Amino acid sequence: MTPGADGPPPRRRGRPSRTEGATGPDARTRILEAARTEFAGRGYDRTTVRGIARAAGVDAALVHHYFGTKDEVFAAAVEVSFEPALLVPEILGGPSQDMGERLARYFIGVWENPVSRAPLLAILRSALTHEAAAKVLRGFVLRRLLERIAAELDVPDPAFRAELAASHMVGVALMRYVIRAEPLASADPEKIIAMVAPTLQRYLGDT
Repeated sequence: MTPGADGPPPRRRGRPSRTEGATGPDARTRILEAARTEFAGRGYDRTTVRGIARAAGVDAALVHHYFGTKDEVFAAAVEVSFEPALLVPEILGGPSQDMGERLARYFIGVWENPVSRAPLLAILRSALTHEAAAKVLRGFVLRRLLERIAAELDVPDPAFRAELAASHMVGVALMRYVIRAEPLASADPEKIIAMVAPTLQRYLGDT
């Protein structure tokens, strides 16, 4: 009998599986979705590359192949989760006098949507409890988000103002959606927008 005639050849240790459905764009998407679920349910510390791979139905070597370390998987999950936020510079491009309201309405809308809120909660909770996760999130927010916002602002100290606006919005998200402090947690979104918008306008639009 020729070698391998009675079944597939043994896999080499450390190499990703080549079975149907285990490679290609679909596998990468499944890995990212599994990573967000694992980070949300288990936290950063207890999440492992093997656990992500098991949840995605792939070999752990394939996770390393696409993303590298756990930190890099987390960074990719952050980017996917914050995709809606990357549209913020387009929102800032409208009439300057309404900038605060547009940004507040968009931000609250993202958090009020259960589909976009779940991964954002997972990312925020992980960053609150683990410095490596906080470093990844901090780097992404500074490089990909706040720098883009600052580039759209025609005001003094645009980077500083963008960080102040971000800190205000993250504070609202933390108190309303993570800590769930009342009465903020059950307040009408329109009331929050009305209260937050003037502050954001002062940060981003006033000279």
